[in-house]
Amino acid sequence: MTEQRILSADEKQKRQKRQKQREQRQEQRQEQRQEQQQEQQGEQGEQEQQKGQDGSGRKTAQRTMTLACLLVFMAQMATTIYLPSLPIVAHDFGMSRSYAALSISVFVIGAAAPVILWGVAADRYGRRGPLLASLALFVLTSVLIAVFRSPEALLVLRAFQGIGAGGSAIIARILVRDRWSGDELARRLSVLSIAFITAMGGGQFLGGLIGRYAHWETGFVVLAAVGSVAAALTFTVPFESGRAVQRPAEVLRICLTISRQPAFLLPALAGGAGFATIVMLQEVSPFVFQQHFGLATDTYGSLGLLLGAAYFAGAMTVNRRVARTGAGRLMTAGSVIMTASGVLMIVLWSLDGLPSTVALVAFVALYCVTTFGQSVLFPNSMATAVSSRPGHGAYAVSLCGFLQQSMAGVAAASAALLHRDLAWAGVAAALGAAAWLLTRVATTRVAAPSEGK
Repeated sequence: MTEQRILSADEKQKRQKRQKQREQRQEQRQEQRQEQQQEQQGEQGEQEQQKGQDGSGRKTAQRTMTLACLLVFMAQMATTIYLPSLPIVAHDFGMSRSYAALSISVFVIGAAAPVILWGVAADRYGRRGPLLASLALFVLTSVLIAVFRSPEALLVLRAFQGIGAGGSAIIARILVRDRWSGDELARRLSVLSIAFITAMGGGQFLGGLIGRYAHWETGFVVLAAVGSVAAALTFTVPFESGRAVQRPAEVLRICLTISRQPAFLLPALAGGAGFATIVMLQEVSPFVFQQHFGLATDTYGSLGLLLGAAYFAGAMTVNRRVARTGAGRLMTAGSVIMTASGVLMIVLWSLDGLPSTVALVAFVALYCVTTFGQSVLFPNSMATAVSSRPGHGAYAVSLCGFLQQSMAGVAAASAALLHRDLAWAGVAAALGAAAWLLTRVATTRVAAPSEGK
């Protein structure tokens, strides 16, 4: 009788073990099917683009790019339209320079913190619902910032505005990743860079005019209007539907698996170092130009057009050369340019007795060169990173965005404390050097297997 019980217990354990193995195999098959579907969708998108097909496919691609560009434009403009008025905001609220700069830092940190959650939501519920939620949060906070006048409310609302902007921007890149991959993805991301450029140059220029002829809150009314237009456009684009619900443990496993791959991690971090450099320069530049060099608010805003032209030149370089040169080489070139520019900034601020006009022209030129380098580095780094994971595109894009936004957030928080020009120039040079080292290792790792074959 005892032996029968023991045998019964053993059989029960064996059945449980077999059942668990069957469940694991089912999960693996489901994951493989999802990856195959994503690969097929990416291949179909590339084939459609290569054939230049007419009809609904091309219209859908155009609408997708229009919406994605507007979302990126909106998210970047939330910073640039506000930059020229930053010293005015500090004066209105009686803030210190560091406290006023925190309104940039908390926005960037807010954009970074929930990026992975936005990606998970986009994968689980489909793209439209999470995108509309992020836009609603962005529009609401923009209106509230224009209404409430207290330094505490400004910081809190800017953080929540960053959460909405970060969700919209990352889903915009997921939409592009859904349709394209590889060098074509890099080319499409360079088109998003043109939207980034427009917001960088045009937003700063408009912000300068607002600072001179209106009040800084007007900029947030403009942002609310742009967000509302983007929300309306979401109903003109067909989105990918949600997938089977992934357990939190499974989501964590996927993210850890992706992050442990050097082919993903190295270019993602390189792009993050470049992005951190630009965010830091954006945060310190209003005080450098308006307080150090004594430029008027609208004059500083006009400099945004030069920066936009520099970014546009870099984006067009990527758009035209990536198919022949490759994303890896362009990524390296962009990081080298940023490193050299950072070193020259250190030299500039180390020279005593340099005429103010000469120093101003030199700084503007180096700022534009740095911007050009970033516009070459960034789309290639993201395309290289997310293309290394054919499956789980939303997770890869979200994790890449999280890493890069987090690095930018740390740089922005540090910039609020770096008041000396030589100090932040040293950090900019270090970030550029870090981007170059990361791209160097990443491209070497890619080349090694190819040579082995």
